[in-house]
Amino acid sequence: MDKLNRANHPVLKPINDQELARESWKIFQIMGEFVEGFERLARISPSVSIFGSARTKPDDPLYQLTEEIAQKLSNAGFAVVSGGGPGLMEAANKGAFAGKSPSIGLNIQLPHEQQANAYQDISLYFRHFFSRKVMFVKHASAYVVMPGGFGTLDELAEILTLVQTQKTQRIPIVLVHTPFWSGLLQWFRDTLVTQGTISPQDMDLFVLLDEADAIVDYIFQHYERAIAGPSSEERDRYMEL
Repeated sequence: MDKLNRANHPVLKPINDQELARESWKIFQIMGEFVEGFERLARISPSVSIFGSARTKPDDPLYQLTEEIAQKLSNAGFAVVSGGGPGLMEAANKGAFAGKSPSIGLNIQLPHEQQANAYQDISLYFRHFFSRKVMFVKHASAYVVMPGGFGTLDELAEILTLVQTQKTQRIPIVLVHTPFWSGLLQWFRDTLVTQGTISPQDMDLFVLLDEADAIVDYIFQHYERAIAGPSSEERDRYMEL
């Protein structure tokens, strides 16, 4: 085989000072999102992040279930964090807004701009998905994952990976609505576990529940057991999130 002739390969593209300055400014913009998020959310504990489709309508039973879950969590003392938009995000904020604890929206600015829902005690706005995702995870005591699309699946995969790799503490991850999730979970078992891309015990990282009271009880019991918090070694490791 001939040796690689580097002369035939493109060189690094040139970049002018204006482009470089623009990219450098982006770094400060991202830092600003992190700083504001940490400052405004650090003292809000415990909290539960709720995810779900932006396309679900208020007359859908899943909207009503999400609202019920959020209100029960709020009344149990958990702040509720959602993506701040319409659909099941709105249902989560609406339920929390009617409860006793703060309702928080982590809004994302999109090309087709997401409309922030009206049920937020605290609203944060992000340009970047990745900094927003850190805020969802950083202070969460639990995840409640309602039916949703790519964004919901992205958040689910993110938290499963972080818990699996011990980059964040073990927290309840609750998938809601068996008919929606059962096919995916069967694929996990039949394909991912069978082919060895995840371990059988990784299936224990989450639970599948359908009733609001069962969801709140499961989260509350886990929180009571974990009230002492992580060790100093674990806390140092979680700072690398």
